[in-house]
Amino acid sequence: MMNGKTVIVTGANSGIGKATAAGIVKLQGRVIMACRDLRRAEEAAREILQETGSDRSQLIVKQLDLASLTSVHTFCRDIIKEEPRLDVLINNAGVYQCPYAQTEDGFEMQFGVNHLGHFLLTHQLLNLLKKSAPSRVVVVSSKLYKQGHINFEDLNSEQSYDKAFAYSRSKLANLLFTRELARRLEGSGVAVNALTPGIVRTNLGRHVHVPALAKPLFDLLSRGLFKSPEEGARTSVYLACSPDVEGVQGKCFADCKPQVLLDKATDEEVASKLWDMSEIMVGITT
Repeated sequence: MMNGKTVIVTGANSGIGKATAAGIVKLQGRVIMACRDLRRAEEAAREILQETGSDRSQLIVKQLDLASLTSVHTFCRDIIKEEPRLDVLINNAGVYQCPYAQTEDGFEMQFGVNHLGHFLLTHQLLNLLKKSAPSRVVVVSSKLYKQGHINFEDLNSEQSYDKAFAYSRSKLANLLFTRELARRLEGSGVAVNALTPGIVRTNLGRHVHVPALAKPLFDLLSRGLFKSPEEGARTSVYLACSPDVEGVQGKCFADCKPQVLLDKATDEEVASKLWDMSEIMVGITT
């Protein structure tokens, strides 16, 4: 049970994030829904409370826009001020194959939100997580990491932009970040693991074009082949709560089982260099 535990879920207003928040609330945990759109988050919170019959005190809605480093700083400052402890941080929010856009700070949107925003968020909340140990960080990646690679000469897609490649690269960055963070937190009581949820029916695919004629067939197939958000969230909830993964560090799970990753996702040299570059990009001076 998650009684008395506080969990932050980014992007908790829809899809896997919302199902993850509901799953944790069902286990009596208290969830801080960190969302860009407060109106949609409040709506999602109402639906979760209806579905779970839980108490409103178990769901807190807070604004967090991962495409803005200022927003990340403000959010973390508030959390550190208001929360005596943080048991689990679930880095779930993501943008998927969007047309080329930049974050407020000039980063390519998918790399900026999926990797850099979460990188800064985690960094700012680490002391609170350490103070609350044993605690956990859960990173939502994707099997599409396999199509990505880290080009240090063009992390920001200034030379060329391919939305599918940029997504895959951001998800590879999530796994390398998990690896390096786990190494740095060895022995601290903060466990860090990643997961790939599989293909889930969520609005993440809104930028993927399906011809109108094929839409009914696509919807039918996706219901048969794709997971529901609840099924997609199962591994996130498992990594946040299960005693089975107590002390497990730096692994990637799918369907609640550890996975073997491609070498490029566990390359310690690349992970360490990406960490250093990310610190520079988000303005962390150590």
